[in-house]
Amino acid sequence: MNSRQFITNGEGLPQWNAPISHAVVVNNTCYVSGQLSVDVSGKYVPGSILEEAKLAFSNFFAVLKAAGFTSEEVVFVDLAFIDLQDVPVVNELFTSYFSPGYRPARTIYQAAALPYGGKIKVTGTAVKDMPEHE
Repeated sequence: MNSRQFITNGEGLPQWNAPISHAVVVNNTCYVSGQLSVDVSGKYVPGSILEEAKLAFSNFFAVLKAAGFTSEEVVFVDLAFIDLQDVPVVNELFTSYFSPGYRPARTIYQAAALPYGGKIKVTGTAVKDMPEHE
């Protein structure tokens, strides 16, 4: 039997005006909606690519925590950039969120536009109780 949970609010999560969930958990899998550089009131916080990426990742991991997941359970991350020249700057930040050697699958692409005029959007999937790979 499938269990399903909608993560629509939680401590440290931005308030959204859109009719979506921050994440949906189905059984042991958490699907996180795109997270941007927005504060808890839902207001866009403009900044450098590094500043926006830090806030977007902070929101991403806050959603995971609210859903009961950790960074070690992230299996896939999707990064949308306005400018692909920003990828090297974000790569170093990206690796800082995971244990050494832990590398989730990832896609990177350039978007024509992001909500609020943002520079980066972070989306991803986490899975609990994955068997260890030898």
